[in-house]
Formats: sequence, C-alpha cells, structure tokens
Amino acid sequence: MELVKEIDIQLNNPETGTFLADALYPESDQKLPLIIFVHGYKGYKDWGAWNVMAEKFAEAGFFFVKFNFSHNGTTIEDPHNFADLEAFGNNNYSKELSDLGVVIDHFITNENVDDQKLILIGHSRGGGISIIKTFEDERINGLITLASVDTLDRFPKNDAFERWEKAGVFYVVNGRTKQEMPHYYQFYEDFKHNEFRFDVERATEMAMAQMLIVHGTNDESVKVKSAEHLHILNPNSELFLIEDANHTFGAKEPWEESELPKDLNTVVEKAIEFINHKL
Repeated sequence: MELVKEIDIQLNNPETGTFLADALYPESDQKLPLIIFVHGYKGYKDWGAWNVMAEKFAEAGFFFVKFNFSHNGTTIEDPHNFADLEAFGNNNYSKELSDLGVVIDHFITNENVDDQKLILIGHSRGGGISIIKTFEDERINGLITLASVDTLDRFPKNDAFERWEKAGVFYVVNGRTKQEMPHYYQFYEDFKHNEFRFDVERATEMAMAQMLIVHGTNDESVKVKSAEHLHILNPNSELFLIEDANHTFGAKEPWEESELPKDLNTVVEKAIEFINHKL
C-alpha cells in the first residue's frame, strides 16, 4: 500500500504562533477517518516510536495527524530537540487547547478526510487535553486516551508551591536530555483563571464521543487508578488495561527499530479495532 507522507507542515495559530504537523494516509478513492494524535508533557510529534505508530494507523486506512504544540519547547528549525526552553516555560493549557483547535480546523477540511469521523488519541497530559477538547467540540466523535491523566491540577504542593509563587519559576530536570525545564508561574495562573473549563472529571462525564481508555498496569508516571477513575466517570467508555505496560507502552527515545514495541503494538491494534467497530 502506498502511503502519502506530508511532513513538517507549518500551521499558524494567531493566538500562539507557528508549529509543525505531519499527515500520513493511504492513497484512496474513499474519504478517510481522521485521527489526530496529541502528545504529552515533555513530548513531541517525532518522539520515540510515534512515527512507526503513525505508519501503522495509516496502513490501516486512516488519515493520521500528529503535531507539536506551539510551546512544547521544540522549534520549526529544530523539531526534535527542546531548543526553546523559554517557550516551554510559557506553555499552558489554554495554548494547547487553542493549538489543537487549529489542527482540527486545518485537517478536517482536507479533501481526503471524512469530516463525520474525527478521533482524538491523547497520550498522558495530552489525554487530559483531548478529553476537554472532545467535550467542547461536537465534531469529535471518537476519543482514545493512552496513559491519560484524570486531572490537570498537577502542580507543586505546599512549600514547593510557595517557592514557585515567590520565585515565579520552578525547574524540572529532563531525565533524558539533562536540561532544566522551566515552568513559569503563569502556567498556574492560567489554570486557576480557567479552572472550570479545565475540569477533566466534568469533561469526562459530559463527553458524548465513543471513548476508549488504555493504560498500562505498571505505569510509573500516571498510576492505573487514573484510568479506572475516568472509566467510572464515563461508564459508557471501554477500559483496556495492558498488564505490566509502562507509561510509554515500551517506547523510548530514540526508537531505532522499524517495528513497534510489543505493548504499543497492542495499543494500536486495540485502537484500530475500537474505531472500526464503534465508528
């Protein structure tokens, strides 16, 4: 099967700036369901095995899109590294939701896309963002969360929070790159100003889309109880747990193999089955 690969498409969001997106899809006479993948915290569109995952979805007959949030720390010129830590520090949930809206608006009008079949796949924090967007945008009729958070209130507590408020910034060391990643206090201010909008629990309860919740039982970053909580909030959802899978389902950066790790392959196969059955 011949795949069309449109790489590093520049999208402009007047509210946030310019960022990159990829589209992979099979040549077809049929309009294709649109899948948009939403990366998580300290993630980006080309991290780990996401490119291999994109090809597997495209080969299964989907128009697959992945993108970099405008303030994820990568740049147009260097999309594979955190070359702009100032942007990273100025990221917030409002900007991510705005960027996701631009991605949806751009690709849903593509001549190869069936605009009645729009599915979001969100990983980790991207799962929380995807849940909120699914509640807000009725065009989205499928939602798949991968190792998703069940709240966006994931800020420093107690003394650490007071130090953050006083200093205006706190740093998290990136275990892979050893960079000190800044988080400016505006991140929390944006959250408090929009706390009702950013209520993942409320959005999960209210979302009308078909929903699949995927999580590994050995997730070291977001405990499996978060997935179980989301499923309780939306009883019509399907909960799919992968025994002993970690937060990235076996993927790592860099990923130099042509095949997916076993657990991530299980994720993709389950997602394809879910979409084909439900939509």
